[in-house]
This record gives sequence, C-alpha cells and structure tokens, in this order.
Amino acid sequence: MALATDAKSTGSPSFSPFRLLARVGPTGLIALILAILIAVPILAVFVQSAASTGDLWRHMIGTVLADYVVNTLILLGIVGAVTSVTGVACAWTVTMHEFPGRRILQWLLLLPLAMPAYVLAYTYTDFLQFAGPLQSALRGLTGWRRGDYWFPAIHSPWGAGFVLSSVLYPYVYVLTRAAFLEQSVCVLEASRTLGCTAFGAFRRVALPLARPALVAGVGYALMETLADFGAVRYFGIDTFTVGIYRTWFALGDAAVAAQLASVLLLFVLALVGLERWSRGGMRFHQTTSRYRALPAPRLSARGALVAWIVCLTPIFFGFLLPAAILIAMILRGGGDLTLDRFVDLAVNTVILAGAGAALVVATALLVIHGVRHDRSRLAAAAVRLASLGYATPGTVIAVGILIAVGLMRDWGGWPVGTILGSTIIGILYGYLIRFFVVAYGPLEAGFAKIGPNLEGAARSLGHSPLQVMRRVHLPLLRPSLLSAALLVFVDIVKELPATMILRPFNFDTLAIEAFRMASTERLDDAALPALAIVLVGLLPVIALSRSIAASRPGHGR
Repeated sequence: MALATDAKSTGSPSFSPFRLLARVGPTGLIALILAILIAVPILAVFVQSAASTGDLWRHMIGTVLADYVVNTLILLGIVGAVTSVTGVACAWTVTMHEFPGRRILQWLLLLPLAMPAYVLAYTYTDFLQFAGPLQSALRGLTGWRRGDYWFPAIHSPWGAGFVLSSVLYPYVYVLTRAAFLEQSVCVLEASRTLGCTAFGAFRRVALPLARPALVAGVGYALMETLADFGAVRYFGIDTFTVGIYRTWFALGDAAVAAQLASVLLLFVLALVGLERWSRGGMRFHQTTSRYRALPAPRLSARGALVAWIVCLTPIFFGFLLPAAILIAMILRGGGDLTLDRFVDLAVNTVILAGAGAALVVATALLVIHGVRHDRSRLAAAAVRLASLGYATPGTVIAVGILIAVGLMRDWGGWPVGTILGSTIIGILYGYLIRFFVVAYGPLEAGFAKIGPNLEGAARSLGHSPLQVMRRVHLPLLRPSLLSAALLVFVDIVKELPATMILRPFNFDTLAIEAFRMASTERLDDAALPALAIVLVGLLPVIALSRSIAASRPGHGR
C-alpha cells in the first residue's frame, strides 16, 4: 500500500495566507487594513534606510552624528531625572497630606500640559535674553553693563532640558497620583506597624507599588522628548529630529533622512522595551478589594508652606510665568500679525483639528469593533504595530509618508503622490498615524465597560455587526467618543513638525505661525497664536483633573 504524502493525510496542512485572511472575518479585515495603512509609513522608513547613501552617511558619522547622539542623551537624562523627581514629589504631597489649598493644587499641577514646549521656549527666550525684563532689571539694580556679569544661556541643552521638563512632568504626576490613589490603606498601615516612618512607608512600600505607573510616566516624557522638534530647533540644539528635518529639506537626501529616522525609532523601541523589561515577572496588584479613605495627616503651618513651595514651583515655571510673559508680549504689541491673518490661522487650525479628530476617532472605532467582533490575532497584532505611531516623532511620520509616496507613486494606477503629497489628505493621514492610539485608548476602555450580553441580544434580534455598533455601542460610548475627540483635537492643534512638513503651500496654522514668527525673532507677533494654543489646551486639563479625583476605587464623584 502506498503511503499518502499529501498535507491532508499527514495532518499538517500547508500554510495559506488566503486561509488565514478568511479566518479574520469582514470586520476584522477592515481593522487589519486600517492598521496596515497606519503602519505603512513607519515600515517605509526602514525600507528606505537600506538604500545606498554614497559618502553622505559616512560624512555625517564623522561630523554631526555624534552631536545628535550626545545632545539627545543629555536631554533624555535631564528630562528623565527632573520629571521623575518633580512628578512623584508633587503626587505624593497632594495625595497623602491634608493642607489648605490642596484641592486647588491638584488641578493646578496639570496646567503645564496645556503649554507646548516650543511656546515655553519662546517665552523664556523673551524673558531671559539680554534685552529681556530680567537682565534689564538686574543691570538697573547693580549698574552692570554687558560683559560685567555671567548669565546662563537658555539656548543650550540644559535650557532645552529645563523647558521640556517643565511641560512634561505632568505625565509622571498624573500616573503616579492615580497609582497612589489606588493603593490599599491596609498595606500602608501594616508598614507603619512594622516600624516604618512616613518617609520609609513611601520609599519601601508606596513607591515600589507605584513603579509601573512611574516608569510609564517617565517613558511617556522621554518619548515626547525624542519627538520634540519646535523647542530644540528654536534653541539650536542638534538632535535627531532636527537632523532628519535638515537632511530631508536642506540636503534633499531621503535615504540618509530615513537612516537617521531609523536610529531614532530604535531609541523609541528601546524605551518601550526597557519599560517592559524593567517590570520582569513582578506583579504590582493589590491583594484586597476593600478600600478606605487614604490617611492624609494634616500638616502644620510650616509643613503646609513646604508643600506649597514643592507644588507651586513647577506650576510657576511651567505655566504661570510663561502665561504672564505671553500676555505681556501681546500687550506690548506686534505689528505684523493682523486680526484677519489671525482669524485665517484659527480657521485653518480648527478645520485640520476637527477633520483630524473625526477621522482618527472613526478609524479607532472601526478598528476596535473589528478586533472585538472577530477576535483575530492577526488584526490585534497589526493594531499593536500601528500603536507605535504615538511613540513615533511627527518628523519621522512626515518623512515616512513622503518616502511611501515616492515608493508608491502612481501605484496600481492610483495617483498616490498627487493624493498624499503636500495636501490636506496627506496631513490627515499623518495625524491618523500619530494620534491613533490617543483615540484608541479611551474607546477601548469604553468598549470594555459594555457587557457581551448586550451585543449578543442585539445579534439574536437579527442586527448586523455594523447595526449593533450604530444602535447599541455608539449611544453607550458617547462619553468615551467625546473624550477621545477632545484629546485628539487638542493634540492636533499643538502638533508642529508633521503639519509643517506635510501642509500644502501657503497653508499655515497657529502652531506654524508661532514657530515662524519666533524663528525670525518676532516674539511679540508669536505671542497671540501661542496663547490661543495654550487656551485650547486647557480644555482636556480640566476634564483630566476631574477624572483623576474620582479614580480611587470605592469613591463616588
């Protein structure tokens, strides 16, 4: 008898990509396609980095690459150290102590989130420059002249680190405060009965339990540092984002720009991997479901003063002083930015932010629904790949889109270059990649609160998956949809590099105008669009403060 050797008889079917796609299902296939579209520019960067660069890459290695690496590492070190200390100190102070004004400080500490780093760079340049109010007052008091005294230069890696830390510490503050709010009183009280002082309980119990939140917050701050373009470019600091922009537009070499972008992406992936590796096999969950009010001993007058100094210092440098400087610059007046010009900039910004928020939220909704409905591992893996877009700097995304346009020009008879090259569609595509995960997070959390019984009941009544989403999911997801749309809207308003690289000719936004005015030393004209960006950014800060206050289990509003 002849032995059968076909795949069916041996019980090991051959691999078929069509069979794998058939298992995904129609809604899961939509999620897979959208996730792949989001990941294409990131993959295009790695593909283009393999192209030949001639002697230019070797020249950059011998000249500027070391500066890119050293300056980037200096910024990462400064921001990581300052944000971790500031965020944890403020979170522990307002969470575990009772003193007058604590509730006010809890939300005031979030205000720097509304202040983009490049706006802070403009304001401190105006305030600290030789002709600024601080040095002018110093010379008026002492009688000194130029050359008689030393003053620290804000246009330096240390100045850029100070600016970035001032606006990024709320990432650490938000997450560690939420972690402190979720901790069990029993664990803290047990540590005190074993002889721990208040500081000992913080160092040996509370802080280790909050370690995942602390590492995640610092990781977010470091990724935003890698992604920053406006502040470091204005300060003249050569980092990878500045190098990518300069290589693409000044030298016109896509391959070298892609190689620099690939190195920057490796930095990002290293940060993500380091965060996961640092946790190892440890677990940081509570062993009790009983929660009582956290012990908040009332501080003495001296202790309250120290608490106010600890919390008010980052608020002052991260929001209050820059906001006051912006208002003073506006009152001082600039002649170039007219009201009509400002209205045009605001309209362009609102159009981009509104259309981008609608596109990103709708895409995230379809992707989550597809993955949830078909439970496809392939689609879920594609979503994880697409989620790297938020960790990817806007400069890299913009360059990736332009590279993808060049690789797929007139692909399949479709004029890809005409559609995506320097058009509104290209900008929206960049926003989709950059902010997809910003909308995905709140919507995924909203979907998790909807029980499967509701969907099953709707399906048993003959509704299709899309009808279930329209008639069941959307009404229940309304708060999550509004939150996601608001977050994406504000992020787009503040976004600078992707908009500046991908925008059509003569299409400016508030962020671009502020950067252009500041780059030509017209800081007074940059103040009004910068202040408008800050005011828009206050909206999610208020909502975020209220949500954190109600985040402790067992507590109502």
